[in-house]
Amino acid sequence: MSSVLSAVNRPRLPRPSWLSPKVFRTEVLAGLVVALALIPEAISFSILAGVDPRVGLFASFTMAVTIAICGGRPAMISAATGAVALVVAPLAKEYGLDHLIAAVILGGAIQILLAVLGVAKLMRFIPRSVMVGFVNALAILIFAAQVPHLLGVPWLVYPLVAVALGIMVGLPRLTRAVPAPLVAIVVLTVVTVAVGVAVPTVGDEGALPDSLPALGLPQVPWTVDTLTLIAPYALGIALVGLMESLMTAKLVDDITDTPSSKTRESWGQGVANIVTGFFGGMGGCAMIGQTMINVKASGARTRLSTFLAGVFLLILVVALGDVVAVIPMAALVAVMIIVAVSTFDWHSVAPRTLQRMPYGETVVMLATVATTLATHNLAIGVVVGVLTAMVIFARRVAHLVEVTSVLDPDGGTRIYSVHGELFFASSNDLVGQFDYTGDPDTVVIDMTHAHVWDASSVAALDAITTRYAARGKTVEIIELNQSSARIHHALAGRLGVGH
Repeated sequence: MSSVLSAVNRPRLPRPSWLSPKVFRTEVLAGLVVALALIPEAISFSILAGVDPRVGLFASFTMAVTIAICGGRPAMISAATGAVALVVAPLAKEYGLDHLIAAVILGGAIQILLAVLGVAKLMRFIPRSVMVGFVNALAILIFAAQVPHLLGVPWLVYPLVAVALGIMVGLPRLTRAVPAPLVAIVVLTVVTVAVGVAVPTVGDEGALPDSLPALGLPQVPWTVDTLTLIAPYALGIALVGLMESLMTAKLVDDITDTPSSKTRESWGQGVANIVTGFFGGMGGCAMIGQTMINVKASGARTRLSTFLAGVFLLILVVALGDVVAVIPMAALVAVMIIVAVSTFDWHSVAPRTLQRMPYGETVVMLATVATTLATHNLAIGVVVGVLTAMVIFARRVAHLVEVTSVLDPDGGTRIYSVHGELFFASSNDLVGQFDYTGDPDTVVIDMTHAHVWDASSVAALDAITTRYAARGKTVEIIELNQSSARIHHALAGRLGVGH
């Protein structure tokens, strides 16, 4: 009886949102649209990496399916990416596919290790201006990647792109029951096939696979020499992949106004790369373009769309390869143009915004964009943006330390009051704000309104004390808070200051 009552009283697990018919339809259609958009991208990235198109397509399938289960950010799409392709291209060219796959597996293991070490927590140190630069650079790169598909092509490509753009802009104003990108792809495919128009198609991008991916190990010597060879590439895969994935996850968090586990996303990316390697894929990470198609253009919000994107991709390229091959590239180019336009933060470059925005914020955003466009690597752009923000912040706060003083009524003691945060940048100006010659024999430095952060600050206080001592005067430092007192006590007089 008690077991029956406990079963009745046991709280029920919440019902998955995708079981709702409306949500299920949205997720299924979104997954189909993303799968269609993944095909030319995966083929292009395979060519960029110097491997067979099948390697990129299989990687996109295994990444999407695995991350749907293991990842921390629902509705985010992970697949073969250009950033990872750039990292592994030299290895593939010099040593072949098996060494590339071994590097992918090791890179996934490094990502899991970084997740355990809490690397995802570093995301909070990325300023908003870097995020804006990341998004804007990404939108420009997405648009730029479509330009080659619009050059040297039959003139009919341009009206087809225009029609697809018109469908995607106009249809959502009438109904959102069906994703506009899917309608555009279907309409253009039917028209070009029915009329017999000769325009570039998906099939022109490369051969599609006709079999399922097989599980296996890379055929490489399992030696220290091999490990030494692939380790730098594996580390590159891990760092670039994590940075792009975590940045994309944060962007989707903001768009959907929902939180996600960045730590789970980190080790989920690692697991996905390991699985991808064992199935002969080239590895990857989160794809901002396809994620925007899934989240913004199609309205997906759950893991089902990510999972189905991978499943549909495999079905499309293996079972329906002949159908997919006739999809005009004009349709997919139009989809990506809409994604690029909607991804760009137009508010950030509005004249009114630029007038109000602090100069340093704009510099950081532009540095991120310029570096990303110059290197075609979002990770390098983010690193440069963060470093630029750090330099500007350090310059801004370097002069925020204020020192005031009063003379004791008896004239025998000068009391200095320090206000501000003391660290390597701001403490440099501290030494010059004391009157070593004119002060009386006793000096008191009141640190009530200051905080000591590093050894540079302790060295500056030592230099002040040393200068007064050289003139036969004594200095007393008072009212250090607990943290400041701890670092001052540990380092004072031990830093070799000899002014």
